[in-house]
Amino acid sequence: MTVDTSTQKALEKWVYVFGPGCSEGGAKQAALLGGKGANLAEMANLGLPVPPGFTITTEVCHAYNENNQKLPSNLKPQVAEALKVVGDLTGMGFGDLKNPLLVSVRSGSRASMPGMMDTILNLGLNDETVEGLAVRAGDERFAYDCYRRFIQMYADVVLGVDHGVFEDILENYKNLNAMSQDTDLTADHWRSVISSFKKAVFDNAGESFPQDTSEQLWGAISAVFGSWQNARARTYRLIHDIPDSWGTAVNIQAMVFGNMGDTSATGVAFTRNPSTGEKELFGEYLRNAQGEDVVAGVRTPQPLLRSAGHKPGGSVLSLEVLMPKTFELLGQVLEKLERHYGDMQDVEFTIESGKLWMLQTRAGKRTTTAGIKIAVDLALEGVITREEAVLRIDPQALDQLLHPTIDPSVRNKKVITTGLPASPGAASGRIVFTSEEAEEMASEGEDVILVRKETSPEDIHGMLAAVGILTARGGMTSHAAVVARGMGRPCVTGAGAMRVDIDAGTLRAGSLILRKGDVVTIDGATGRVFQGSVRMRPAELTGSFGTLMSWADDFRKLDVRANADIVRDVRQAHEFGAQGIGLSRTEHMFFDEVRIVAMREMILAEDSEGRRRALQKALPMQRSDFQSLFEVMAGFPVTIRLLDPPLHEFLPHEDRDVQAVARELGVSGEKLRARISELKEFNPMLGFRGCRLGVLYPEIVQMQAQAMFEAAVAVYKKTGERVKLEVMIPLVAYRKEFDLLAGEIRRVAKRIEKNLGEKIDYEIGTMVELPRAALLAEELAAGEDGASFFSFGTNDLTQTCLGLSRDDAAMILEAYIREGVMAVDPFVSLDESGVGELIRIAIERGRRANPDLKLGICGEHGGDPRSIELCHQWGLDYVSCSPFRVPVARLAAAQAQLRSLEK
Repeated sequence: MTVDTSTQKALEKWVYVFGPGCSEGGAKQAALLGGKGANLAEMANLGLPVPPGFTITTEVCHAYNENNQKLPSNLKPQVAEALKVVGDLTGMGFGDLKNPLLVSVRSGSRASMPGMMDTILNLGLNDETVEGLAVRAGDERFAYDCYRRFIQMYADVVLGVDHGVFEDILENYKNLNAMSQDTDLTADHWRSVISSFKKAVFDNAGESFPQDTSEQLWGAISAVFGSWQNARARTYRLIHDIPDSWGTAVNIQAMVFGNMGDTSATGVAFTRNPSTGEKELFGEYLRNAQGEDVVAGVRTPQPLLRSAGHKPGGSVLSLEVLMPKTFELLGQVLEKLERHYGDMQDVEFTIESGKLWMLQTRAGKRTTTAGIKIAVDLALEGVITREEAVLRIDPQALDQLLHPTIDPSVRNKKVITTGLPASPGAASGRIVFTSEEAEEMASEGEDVILVRKETSPEDIHGMLAAVGILTARGGMTSHAAVVARGMGRPCVTGAGAMRVDIDAGTLRAGSLILRKGDVVTIDGATGRVFQGSVRMRPAELTGSFGTLMSWADDFRKLDVRANADIVRDVRQAHEFGAQGIGLSRTEHMFFDEVRIVAMREMILAEDSEGRRRALQKALPMQRSDFQSLFEVMAGFPVTIRLLDPPLHEFLPHEDRDVQAVARELGVSGEKLRARISELKEFNPMLGFRGCRLGVLYPEIVQMQAQAMFEAAVAVYKKTGERVKLEVMIPLVAYRKEFDLLAGEIRRVAKRIEKNLGEKIDYEIGTMVELPRAALLAEELAAGEDGASFFSFGTNDLTQTCLGLSRDDAAMILEAYIREGVMAVDPFVSLDESGVGELIRIAIERGRRANPDLKLGICGEHGGDPRSIELCHQWGLDYVSCSPFRVPVARLAAAQAQLRSLEK
């Protein structure tokens, strides 16, 4: 143990005891005690059977990391005192040779991080105490099994000896002695294995395995605190947005043993199904095993429920049948915990010689589908309110609902193996066998399926890179299953008929051999694995999802629109509940093979008349596009942005393409090259684009305005519903720019109204995407002819405010986030203090000139929950985002309103 010898406050409390009648903490102290420690204390307070123990607080983790991995000097006496309390409660003594107290040492952050940090079981065993344990238990084999487990875990976590070293020793021993299962080994066998284990420790660590139980304890405490900064924990925190500053607690708890024979077991249970959300007990157990055996996935566990596949006299034996009284008590405990916490619980339990012990409870990881159903059902059952149900769901997680599933109409699918349906959704991809291969191929644009015997926490980066995970071992609560559900990745586990050879790079299923790069499809809803790519279908958002979203819509104040340019996307946005189109990028309508010809003719035209002739060819196509959008969004506002991108984007760049386009347009290659050269810019995103196109070439504005207004009249005559048209002028920096283009638009409107005899309802506004526009917002919005709406183009506003190109800033942003210059990517979540200040200025000044000024955003930030929270606080009227982010935005807007009411 390394101890900080600096002065500590004498009365600083670092240790909190939990146990029957003596718990010093509770569920509300998760920040101090970590989630595990707080909930252990809470369960003890509820009178549930919890082995006694104590928690070393997260404040010690902070001190440990701030003081060069040194523990506070006054921690040791507090731990000694707590150990004595635990010993008194259990009637055992830590280090006692005849009646030894063994403990587990586990991490426990305030946020659940399954498998990311380190755990050590059976601590307190040595060459002498193991004999005392054997006598007390009346079972030598059990005692030496515990000892070999302890050596393996301690050496791996504390001494840095890879666990694979011990696995190899054990596998070789079993092979040499014709044994297939660990349970085949006797006490004498384990003694021999332990001797080999201790030699391996010395050979690999350069020191003997510690026999001093105090040295063991402090080594474990330091290692668990140190595991907060291991690579997999850091990666997990980054993925799940968990602050580094939270730290972890360390929980030291009296051991109870699930490996004391056939009346002992260990397991994991959920109060509801974590994949579907159904109100049913869900989980697995292993008889004669310790808890790590279940979550590590090294043995395939048995179901808790008879209905989950119990086979009398066969290989599957449910806990409900094996230990009916204990099963009934477990059900009662689970029901009590769910009602108490008001949420689905994930518990770990051990049965020691028929007695049930609760080792952990926490809010269970679940799929988004299950999370929504659970939240809605709990609200309908009166356990929580509708407001709480809406706040329960992470808006970002709704993306998981949009994953495809196997199309049931596909025939002749070749099933190559079947495992357990661990995480729903389906995915096709190329097989990879290591996390490094997954990252490498994914970075090249390939969809990959990570295939492993079983995953471990070290595979976190590979699981993130993969579109799906497939394992040969493990159950529904194994590491692969839990992490995949949290990430929203389809996952199939326990495909036992499949043989995975990592070294050879092969997957064998019967006579079929697949290799790296071969394509498979996994179905996380059924557990089936198919050869090749199988057709998918999109998810349907119905049932509990519809209920939750209707509640969200009742609560939110912000409208949610969509950024959409083509009819397919507009329809999708409408189905997802968009309340209009906040941005239709007209340039996207011109990149069709036929349409782009008219644009190129316009660009090559030498005078205004030539440009008009070319644009007249585009007019009917543009009008048809607008009419389709208006029909789908009938009754909702539709914001059409005038042509925005630099004209060079419509022209070819490669020499061979230049020749082909020149022939198509009937001009010389020299003329086309000359025009391309004229339009070439060093920084085109700050060049001849946006409203500047309309100022120099007003014919473009005239054609687009004519197409919009004629389409609006056509839709009114067809449907009887007037189009709520909003015309948006992009990249405005000066009021004169706005006036010039708005004047063109109004003149076209009057002409169309006169020619068609119909009144056209429309508004003209501007996209605020330059700092100057934000600062001069009052001028832009002033007067009857000023902008009637602002839409903040936060993609370009972020670029121009920060002086960063989002297409080229990846290296800078990565370094800045790593160094703490930025907390998050400003192109993902709004930069509140910089870009946000510009937006606040624009809102204040714009509404000073026009109190009825309509305000929204249409950058990618419109689908980001953090940014939506800011938009709500600033008093915007709407956000606009991509169609598939509309549900995310609807829920985030509701949560922003509910949180504002809590303040």
